[in-house]
Amino acid sequence: MVPGPPRREAAPAATDLHSPAAAAAALRSFFNIAQAWGLSNEEQQRLLGCGRTSFYDWKAGRIKTGLDGATLERLSHLFGIYAALHILLPVSERADAWIKRPNSAALFGGRSALERMLGGQVADLFVVRQYLDAQRGGWS
Repeated sequence: MVPGPPRREAAPAATDLHSPAAAAAALRSFFNIAQAWGLSNEEQQRLLGCGRTSFYDWKAGRIKTGLDGATLERLSHLFGIYAALHILLPVSERADAWIKRPNSAALFGGRSALERMLGGQVADLFVVRQYLDAQRGGWS
């Protein structure tokens, strides 16, 4: 008997990033970061770019639907910022405090990264992430 081709394992099902379960996981991560950064509810809501009702539902764990593309993009940038800071500043307290410290880089003009991030636009998060990625030598 001639052996057949090797059997391949079935590929795991792709994660649906727009599912309520994925939304819940992403939001738990965000709220943990927000706590580490010492953010107020208003700051958290602004970073997420959501309404008051959605914010408090999410914070209470009441997540009935997946997140929209804009919220996922915001979370992606925030997670990237958090990760880059912990690479650049391996002492957690320093990494977490960085976003609130005045910064002399041209991008910030003496203001903190958090002030820039609270501008309300996804682009405000993107430029902070881009700055940090450049500081650590490139994109993740």
